[in-house]
Amino acid sequence: MSTGAWFLIATLVLALAFGLFRAVTDGRFRGTHQVRGGADDPASGPVASGSLLGGTPWADQLGGSYTLLQFSSAFCAPCRATRRVLQDVATALPGVAHLEVDAEHHLDLVRALGILRTPTTVILDSTGAEITRATGAPTKQQVYAALGAL
Repeated sequence: MSTGAWFLIATLVLALAFGLFRAVTDGRFRGTHQVRGGADDPASGPVASGSLLGGTPWADQLGGSYTLLQFSSAFCAPCRATRRVLQDVATALPGVAHLEVDAEHHLDLVRALGILRTPTTVILDSTGAEITRATGAPTKQQVYAALGAL
């Protein structure tokens, strides 16, 4: 075989491996993330208070028990599916609220929270502290399981 054929085979294998990795890891809730701009950080940011949403337009919209905070963008197809899933879960469970933040228009908050891709879902407790997060589009079962584990 020629060098070009080997290169093509290697590229296809790597693309398949990456696709399988993303299929397995997307939507999985993996714990918390270090938040920049918090109380320990000398650089004050939008999350200087105990709540991640302190000082933002969503500070008073937290759920009684939990808040499903979704970061999305305008041209993100998985974001629309994630919105429907999170709205359904928030409607079904009392005390759970769903908030959606447009990542493109709120880059200060995106940077402070370390959001690297959309959709990203962050589960907050009633005080606005981060409990867990998931990147990619979670299923209803994954959201229920994450909330049930709390």
